Amino acid sequence: MLNISVKSTTPLRQKTSCLVYGVQEGKLRTDVLSELDEQLHGVLQRAKKDGEFKGGAGQSLMLHGGKGVRPERILLVGLGKGKELTLEAVRQAVATALGQVRTCKLKELTLDLASFAPGRATTEDLAQGVAEGLLLANYRFEQFLAADKNRPGPLQKAVLLVRKKEETDAESGAARAAAICRGACTSRDLVNQPGNVKSPEYLADEAKRVAEETGLQCRILDRAELEKEKCGALLGVAQGSSRDPRMIILQHNGGAKGDAPIALVGKGVVFDAGGISLKPAEKMDEMKMDMAGGAAVIGAMQAAALLQLPLNLVGIVPAVENLPSGTAYRPGDILTSMSGKTIEVLNTDAEGRLILADALTYVARFEPKLIIDLATLTGACIIALGNHAAAVLGDDGLARQLMKAGESCGERVWQLPLWDDYAKMVKSHVADIKNVGGRGAGTITAAAFLQAFAKDQTWAHLDIAGTAWEGEGKHYLSKGGTGFGVRLLIEFLRGQA
Repeated sequence: MLNISVKSTTPLRQKTSCLVYGVQEGKLRTDVLSELDEQLHGVLQRAKKDGEFKGGAGQSLMLHGGKGVRPERILLVGLGKGKELTLEAVRQAVATALGQVRTCKLKELTLDLASFAPGRATTEDLAQGVAEGLLLANYRFEQFLAADKNRPGPLQKAVLLVRKKEETDAESGAARAAAICRGACTSRDLVNQPGNVKSPEYLADEAKRVAEETGLQCRILDRAELEKEKCGALLGVAQGSSRDPRMIILQHNGGAKGDAPIALVGKGVVFDAGGISLKPAEKMDEMKMDMAGGAAVIGAMQAAALLQLPLNLVGIVPAVENLPSGTAYRPGDILTSMSGKTIEVLNTDAEGRLILADALTYVARFEPKLIIDLATLTGACIIALGNHAAAVLGDDGLARQLMKAGESCGERVWQLPLWDDYAKMVKSHVADIKNVGGRGAGTITAAAFLQAFAKDQTWAHLDIAGTAWEGEGKHYLSKGGTGFGVRLLIEFLRGQA
């Protein structure tokens, strides 16, 4: 992972391959920029006059150093209007800068932290935001690519320049970002692994590895134990695949002994062909990402342990593969869940809610303070919110806290209603509940199904179908898994702590 350090010195006196400096729109006469312009014989003012660079959001200008300027290159990054500058805009600007530095095949950069500061951000929060932008943008999944000397490699070193009295706070923020982004990148790695590698057993083994590295407690339930627990809904989904299911249980005991834990539950469908209700061939390859909720839980538990959050946490990931075969469950089947509730299966491609039903029942034995589940659950969520936000449903107070955390960390969520009317849509005439409620309000009826298994718990459901995967690549999100949910959960958990 990219090494980020903190140093106090004057930007133009720092020897570096590239100095990155943030410029707010219309503010090209700071002390540093005025000195730079003087040393480079007015090149900056000429660029402004010619309309090449004014500090607008998305603009950048690469300059080469001169006699009185120690950096070999100076990359000016536009931040837009100062009053509109947020930490999320800073993350994106920093990510853009890193992309340009990598294109030049440079291995290190130096960034002037103060030049990127929004009005009210503390040094610690600013350092965290900048470091997150760098670390997340530096990520690439290249495990299966042949070596290519022409492909830009990852950045190896970044130095954040601050004033002397800000060093401690900046180091703290950068260290926090490193822990959080390690969890996010673990989540991305898990999502990006292909289906022929990523079995339920593989996901369980990776969770064990994370637990061993960070001190988390880990327990894995195999098929025999799931049968003993009577997880009929989960086992029903798994019966179409020759690869046995698993239930992953991770625990972080950072709080006082006896304190009720916060429970995180993540959907872990390692590949989803839809079962007998087969998906269309187009983009089915992306269904390796249908365990992104589970990956987010594993990544968040890893980050929580690295940060030593003073909370008790339990993470549950039911892991299955949903395939069509001679043994697969069928539309019209009735499954008996761990809770004892019977479920009429009308669509085998609505499998995520089935495995979460048993996971939500299982986690109740920990007597959690609250439960948050994450799942790439419905295509309807993408229709409603696109790829810009996840949906949140459930307890209103918990939903508001998650929305606030999402706004702060850049992983936005938006609340949808969960009125009793929607629960009526998943009532069955032949079983206690059915797994789909019709075409209308698909995201909400899926949550209404889950609500039946969350019982009277303080519970919120995050549908991350539109945010767990990036199709093209933008700012700090490379093409593929985004790791969505890790930063959101950590921001929320830090608030709880």
